[in-house]
Amino acid sequence: MLIRAGYDIGLISEQSVPMLANLSVHASRNKDLRTAQRIFTTPDVPLYDYVDSFGNICTRLTMPAGGITVSSGFVIEDPFEPDPVVPGARQMALADLPDEVLLYLLGSRYCETDRLTEVAWGLFGHVPQGWSLVQAIVAYVHGHIRFDYMAARPTKTAWDVFHERAGVCRDFAHLAITLCRCMNIPARYCTGYLGDMDLPAVVGVMDFSAWFEAYLDGRWYVFDARHNRPRCGRILMARGRDAADAALTTTFGPVTLSRFDIYTDEDRLG
Repeated sequence: MLIRAGYDIGLISEQSVPMLANLSVHASRNKDLRTAQRIFTTPDVPLYDYVDSFGNICTRLTMPAGGITVSSGFVIEDPFEPDPVVPGARQMALADLPDEVLLYLLGSRYCETDRLTEVAWGLFGHVPQGWSLVQAIVAYVHGHIRFDYMAARPTKTAWDVFHERAGVCRDFAHLAITLCRCMNIPARYCTGYLGDMDLPAVVGVMDFSAWFEAYLDGRWYVFDARHNRPRCGRILMARGRDAADAALTTTFGPVTLSRFDIYTDEDRLG
């Protein structure tokens, strides 16, 4: 399937503010792009891209006083198949994990493993290791958290989500990631596009989405605690330990969001 996706984001500031953006499709999906992907700004400002330590394409720019509009649109080819389900995927012994994967067992900015380890083992210590354990964590988070845009805030951590029992997709991901790490399963945060083309009806306002990947049997598998079901049409933008590593925008000064329009749909004209 050809998917048309993009965004139009407006930001306001009274002064010039340096900015870092994870708003490009992840390099692992470059081969699937069927049109050029370019970030436009109004007013036009210099842009500079680099690849960070997580493989994300990061864009550096400076927002002029008054504000800026950042936009992009592209067409990408996607198999539009559900996330793989592999019930036999095994949990690897810590001694067998690759060195580069160990990072995703540690606590991070939004994933406080030290505060939730006792909770995790109390909830899941009896569950068989491997896929069944990750799925049990996903099902628990899905049932424990109520989706609520009004409950979102940039400082909210997995510990907060566990106690407040409400949040947005990134909060679902942070709690699931933390519980997986507490149970010795490497887990990492993902963000990108996820439309509603595989659903029977439109669900809410289109936004970027967050999910996570767990490392089982020597590879990463997609899991989604917000939806708790295999989904189609994910377009990855960024990965990291948590949302701090994969923030869509990071501004180094006071900024107000004035517009946030995201779209993703089937490109029937392609």
